[in-house]
Amino acid sequence: MTPPTLDDDALAAAGRVDRDRLWQRLMEIARFGATGRGGVNRQAFSAEDAAARRQMADWAASLGLHCLTDRIGNLYLRRPGRDPEAAPVMTGSHLDSQPTGGKFDGAYGVIAGLEALQAIAQAGLETARPIELVAWSNEEGSRFQPGCMGSGVFAGEMALADLLPLVDAEGISVEAALAGLFEATPGLPARPAAAPAAYIEAHIEQGPILEREGRTIGVVGGVQGMRWLTVEVTGEAAHAGTTPRAARRDALKAATRMVVALEAAFAEADPEDILRFTVGRFEVEPNSPNTVPARVFFTIDFRHPEAAAIEDLCGRIEGICRAQAQGCPVTVTTISGLPPCVFDPAVVATVRGAAERLALSHRDIMSGAGHDAMNLARLCPTGMIFVPCEAGVSHNEAENATPDDLAAGTRVLAASLVALANR
Repeated sequence: MTPPTLDDDALAAAGRVDRDRLWQRLMEIARFGATGRGGVNRQAFSAEDAAARRQMADWAASLGLHCLTDRIGNLYLRRPGRDPEAAPVMTGSHLDSQPTGGKFDGAYGVIAGLEALQAIAQAGLETARPIELVAWSNEEGSRFQPGCMGSGVFAGEMALADLLPLVDAEGISVEAALAGLFEATPGLPARPAAAPAAYIEAHIEQGPILEREGRTIGVVGGVQGMRWLTVEVTGEAAHAGTTPRAARRDALKAATRMVVALEAAFAEADPEDILRFTVGRFEVEPNSPNTVPARVFFTIDFRHPEAAAIEDLCGRIEGICRAQAQGCPVTVTTISGLPPCVFDPAVVATVRGAAERLALSHRDIMSGAGHDAMNLARLCPTGMIFVPCEAGVSHNEAENATPDDLAAGTRVLAASLVALANR
């Protein structure tokens, strides 16, 4: 795919983006699942999720957009093009959140897409291709695992039949939760199966780079690869008061040595601070104050933009752990992983060109977090737009972004959509 032309129509659409309207809608969506500390708890397929979707459908009706859904509950708002049979250009993100999430993660991409469609209409433009806005189901994966469920089914990366029996912490299945969602949002016709011609997603950065450098737009080139591992260390329970140190097999001490050694090894291998290594879960048994720990289980989240580095560095984990075990058996298991995702150069160039034409400061950037765009990239030419978020904070009720930055990203989105839809 060659980059489309960013003509006067694209710039006209960008010029009709209304900063205050965008902000007002973001605050209205944030009412659904609002928490006392200023964040959002809007779990996938919940009553709060359904209420946010009904609000989107109401806005769509007022703008003359067609509202559709599918069997995994994705919500589509469609603006027709001159050729109704042409593959649509698509934009979107998600409305579900973490239990203590912020107002902007996901929701920004959905509301920015709606604002872009309204701006295109107010500019009096008719695009050659239809443009679709989508709110993907269960991106976060906090209620039902895995995450990115809606985009995964849409892109053929996940089978709906495999997902329906999965249950949340209360034993409610995806199938039952979806039935409740459809009951709460009745009457939506099914979207015909059709792959998009291109996809572009706007999102807050969820990191500190743009704010730190004073840039407004992140031109996202792809998403770094990810691998998840577990480590189980087996020691021997013993009395804390009577067992000499030399006679102990302390799983906790062995595990902490492993974490420290892994951190040091990866820091040495990564002087530019590119990789991300996180031990996010740490369980100790029997977890008693006067018993030598008999078992430790911990998780590793490893991320890097280069597949070769993931293979090399993750391949060192087991050896480093065994070197620190001191008599404790250790088992390292790879649970899952995703390869690095490289976005389509033409879509990336379109985003970059829009930022340049709109005189917005920008830089190329890789995403450290997973997004629905990763699934769409396996289906069609794909790209992303980042805007700064305060101190890089996300998945947190304190998550924040400025109206000016959010509007700037939406202007880039509107211009890019027009260019892609007229290509």
